[in-house]
Amino acid sequence: MRCRSTLLCAVLGALALAHAPAHADPRHGDHRRGGDPWRFDPRYSHNHYYPSVGYVAYGLPGGSLSIAFGTGHLFFNSGVWFRPYADRYVVIAPPLGVLVPVLPPDCVTVWVGNTMYYYLNGAYYLPAPGRGFAVVAPPPSVETAQAAVPAPIKPPPTPVIYPRNGQSPAQTEGDRQECNRWATMQQAALLDADVFQRAVAACMDGRGYTVR
Repeated sequence: MRCRSTLLCAVLGALALAHAPAHADPRHGDHRRGGDPWRFDPRYSHNHYYPSVGYVAYGLPGGSLSIAFGTGHLFFNSGVWFRPYADRYVVIAPPLGVLVPVLPPDCVTVWVGNTMYYYLNGAYYLPAPGRGFAVVAPPPSVETAQAAVPAPIKPPPTPVIYPRNGQSPAQTEGDRQECNRWATMQQAALLDADVFQRAVAACMDGRGYTVR
């Protein structure tokens, strides 16, 4: 299990434990809707742990992207998709056609015939030129697919956010999520990951942050 998935597990676990009743066993508390809350994904030697579909979290991990889809928003973090669930967030299987501007570097490239897919946490993605990556149906000959290494994705650097006006960490994270949501509604931002990052930076600057 690589550091990204380890961090995601730690953040989700901390969120669940922080809000669980004092007498609850964290593996059987009300932070999930039944079943094992963690799933190991060995396909294509991906070898990562992920929260299971149906897992209910009390908050989103830091760095989650807000993705406009249909009439609402989904959230994406390190291969895990969330949708709002009352005042919480439930892990879902991503709907076909949903777009994400960037994929994490620990995804796996998979060749099926002459087509290269990206695999991550049970989902397959294809490049959507000028728009990022789209969730697609598993290829028909997926059982004979061969993993290719390394994945030719160079992720953009993680921005450093400085609160110029002394905003609290909680407010900073809230503003960052709002700016991610705003950026996904800008057509140009969905066409290019660099434009997406600049849109987020512009929004954060307008809220009193310096982004580098």
